[in-house]
Amino acid sequence: MAATNKYSLAGKSAVVTGAGNGIGRAISLAFGEAGAAVACVDLDAQAAQATAASVAKNGVQALPVHCDVGNEADVEGAAKAILDKFPAIHVLVNGAAGYDPNGTVLDLTLSDWNRVFAVNVGGAFLMSRAILPAMIAAGGGSIIHIASQLGSVAASRRAAYCATKGALIQLAKAMATDHAAQNIRVNSLSPGAVETERLIKRFGDMETARRTAGPKHILQRLGQPEEIALAAVFLASDASSFMTGADLLVDGGYNAT
Repeated sequence: MAATNKYSLAGKSAVVTGAGNGIGRAISLAFGEAGAAVACVDLDAQAAQATAASVAKNGVQALPVHCDVGNEADVEGAAKAILDKFPAIHVLVNGAAGYDPNGTVLDLTLSDWNRVFAVNVGGAFLMSRAILPAMIAAGGGSIIHIASQLGSVAASRRAAYCATKGALIQLAKAMATDHAAQNIRVNSLSPGAVETERLIKRFGDMETARRTAGPKHILQRLGQPEEIALAAVFLASDASSFMTGADLLVDGGYNAT
């Protein structure tokens, strides 16, 4: 990415959860290209390592971190490892999301429901709580919760997913209110359907996903991870310095109709 000064992340350190694949990986790479050191956090240790290795090719520091963000002890250990490497943290992206089962509230077990919330919402809470003190000590920063267009509109048989993504949008607003005086900006970023492994798991193959989900967006296609990553760079950088408590929709027009 050819970054202007306002879009540059040079001299900043970022933490990205869900960094091993898909949108989280694309964000990690884009942050590295913009000059940030990046802690790449993922449940899949090998995927975190691979992303960190790619980020480091930009000549910046990169740290792979194995962590289940839904587990408090894991998050505390991950935060310690990150802060040992990067004492000042300027950006946090909460992008980790488990594979949620399809179903109405009649279909889902309590275990299903709790696990989706533990990762999608609990993970954002735990990681924010662990990283915020260092971010405040650094003089401020930007927190980005990766939500979804389905946080503001519904889809059938996606009760747990829709509920968690709506919660992240509201969590961003609440945190923005709580921490504005500490120079912390908090926003959510809501992609439409993006070509990642999650769509393959849901639809069986990418061609079926394109044929089924693409026409639901007024641009008549699915998004690319890199398109979401560029929006994350905007939210992380000084280019969005007057933006907090907002939800940035990058959804191909999904919510426009």
